Amino acid sequence: MAARIVMTALPGMPRVRKGDDLAALIVAAAAGCGEALQDGDIVVVAQKIVSKAEGRMVDLASVEASEAARDMAVLCDKDPRQMELLLAEAGEVLRARRGVVIVALRNGMVLANAGIDRSNVDGEGEDHVLLLPSDADASAAAIRERLEAISGARVGVIIADSIGRAWRLGTIGTAIGAAGVRCLTDLRGAPDMNGRALQTTDVGTADELAAAASLLMGQAAEGTPVVLIRGAASALGDGRAVDLVRPVEMDLFR
Repeated sequence: MAARIVMTALPGMPRVRKGDDLAALIVAAAAGCGEALQDGDIVVVAQKIVSKAEGRMVDLASVEASEAARDMAVLCDKDPRQMELLLAEAGEVLRARRGVVIVALRNGMVLANAGIDRSNVDGEGEDHVLLLPSDADASAAAIRERLEAISGARVGVIIADSIGRAWRLGTIGTAIGAAGVRCLTDLRGAPDMNGRALQTTDVGTADELAAAASLLMGQAAEGTPVVLIRGAASALGDGRAVDLVRPVEMDLFR
């Protein structure tokens, strides 16, 4: 990784609606602040605007809760309709208690409440929720392809979301989708400062970049859902965010 990395939150991104061309909006926002995409750039995009562009907003009035969803909603003190969506998104329910349900999605990613969110759902009211992209790695690949077609630059794309961690309090920016980025960097065998070979070091490169970008994105009303990272070209490569999911057979808590 370069000794100097520059991150720029792109101002001027409009409210994203279903069907919007995110790549075109990103290129226009970059141009608005005097930037143009360059070879080696990495674009970090907030999950919410990807979900909005892909039409992943759901009106709870259109959802009919099953008996299983109603029973679990009572246990967890949640809206039965939202619980129905949660169960539909989940591959497996791992834990359930008042206020929270921990699930493994079909791609193996473990999340609270299946990532379903009501915050920053533009003026749609309390009866609208936003689901994660159905395949965030595929979404990142599509955005990357379009960005490269418009700009002519070779870039990487990370889709970031704020996710809690099992052993620590607080959410942190995390890569849930990626394309053109080496998400997991295996440093086993590389020498440490004393010349000893590293034995177990894997670095979640895409998560580190997502976390750094989230400092500029913010978590509330900042309105800067896209961050341009320059100087991290060494992180470009073939990878998917799903590469970061710990295999079940290596999960000591399941």
